[in-house]
Amino acid sequence: MNADLSKRLDKILGRLTSDNFLKGEGLGNEIPCYAFDYPPEYELEVRQHIAFLLTQIPKTRPEIRLTHVNLFDLIVGYLKERNFYDKALNIQREKGDDALLSALKAPLDAGRLAKVFAEQVEPEKHDLVLVSGVGSAYPLLRTHNLLNNLHPLMGRTPLVLFYPGIYDGQSLRLFGILEDRPYYRAFRLVD
Repeated sequence: MNADLSKRLDKILGRLTSDNFLKGEGLGNEIPCYAFDYPPEYELEVRQHIAFLLTQIPKTRPEIRLTHVNLFDLIVGYLKERNFYDKALNIQREKGDDALLSALKAPLDAGRLAKVFAEQVEPEKHDLVLVSGVGSAYPLLRTHNLLNNLHPLMGRTPLVLFYPGIYDGQSLRLFGILEDRPYYRAFRLVD
């Protein structure tokens, strides 16, 4: 792992458990949405760090009500719940990726998935939400669409998105190459 990423990862626990972060101080009336971008080739190391955070945050601040959502797992669970998962696999196998994406466009609409996300997370019952699985969920879900639809549903609960790509404060570029639409509502978690 490169030294810069290692230093940034080391800053996360302190940031997430600080009173300023949890209270949203310094945000004004902005929605508490944060992005931690990282080079996609370090996905496995970041996953390990998320697992570390999930064990250390409760030890550091036991009163923090924390939850974690893997977007790919959310999509698979939703498709299974709707009895569409096996059908989707058959479509992909028989007709290919384009047919699958077309068939999943309506069921995986970002507005619909945002509601599923909020129902699972119950933001009013949590103080912090960590989100991973962005790269695995692509191209089934575009992150900026989900985030835009989550804003009215999350209230003041901080959401931290672990993003395998580049977030420059204005746009998300998945894997550092795929441009998404401009997205201005997230703050960088750490520099």
